[in-house]
Amino acid sequence: QVQLVESGGGAVQAGGSLRLSCAASGSISSISTMSWYRQAPGKQRDLVAATISGGATNYSESVKGRFTMSRDNAKNTVYLQMNSLKAEDTAVYYCKGTRVSAYSGIKLADYWGQGTQVTVSS
Repeated sequence: QVQLVESGGGAVQAGGSLRLSCAASGSISSISTMSWYRQAPGKQRDLVAATISGGATNYSESVKGRFTMSRDNAKNTVYLQMNSLKAEDTAVYYCKGTRVSAYSGIKLADYWGQGTQVTVSS
């Protein structure tokens, strides 16, 4: 099992910055992909950024150039640095870890954090 705990959300004015953290514990060695998602009220949960262990990070077009995902393997933590925030970035942000089979590459499980609220006022 893997446990993910997000933190760092809050309220900020448009143009401001926040850094979200996602601390992982448990069988984290089995996690191959870490992602950030967000869900605004009344909308579906959308992918914000995703990184494969040792690989590049992909960003959604809406955040490209403003958000940066990084990881600290020593702390088992991934981060989402959010700059130039806009009102439309308001959402609950979730961290997700994906475990895949080392043999087949088939996804075995997704693990989600509880989410952290980000509110951007214009």
